[in-house]
Amino acid sequence: MSELALERQVGGVSLATQHHFVIKRKWWSFFDRVFRVYTGDGQLIMYVKHPLLRFREQFVVYEDEAQSRPLLHVTARQMIAINFAYDIREAGSEAVLGSIEKRGVRSLWRDKFILRDAAEQEIGYAEEHGASILRRLFPFLTSKHQVMIGDKQVAFMHQRFRFFIKEFAVDTEPSAVDPRFVLAVCLLAVMAEVRREERRGPLDVAGDLLGG
Repeated sequence: MSELALERQVGGVSLATQHHFVIKRKWWSFFDRVFRVYTGDGQLIMYVKHPLLRFREQFVVYEDEAQSRPLLHVTARQMIAINFAYDIREAGSEAVLGSIEKRGVRSLWRDKFILRDAAEQEIGYAEEHGASILRRLFPFLTSKHQVMIGDKQVAFMHQRFRFFIKEFAVDTEPSAVDPRFVLAVCLLAVMAEVRREERRGPLDVAGDLLGG
């Protein structure tokens, strides 16, 4: 991907000039999980209603809360798998920005995602940091994730402790990778956390093994 990808705009906001974002989600929703991504100055740039009950996971990232301007299509390749892979496509053109593969077994103790470009070449990874095992026992502990492209950190996400809302600050660095893809990686990391924390009962471990 070329540096020109950084000139993409979302909802009138140039991602080339934005390097701080906030992902928010309310604690409770019954039939879907709603995620909002804001710029550092509070402009909404991404809106996702993540469905709870689907055999094959797929959802649309919109530019607006009215869901009138689709931005990205995110689709799981498998219905059941150990290592789930998600294709990230640009809405409209359906051009592939890249893919994200979650390491299912490894995620039992620390989330890790392998990042690939449109040609299926591995370009980096995203990984949970900090006391990950303790967080699986005590979900109120805040999380951190690092996104690496090659040997360069392109994003760092850390959770802020809040009552009644989950909030994550994302700081990015300029790179040749489309910033929409980087934010999609962060969204999937947050979704994996939310899904894990909402599970209850003896099927929890099996769910993580099947891709979480």
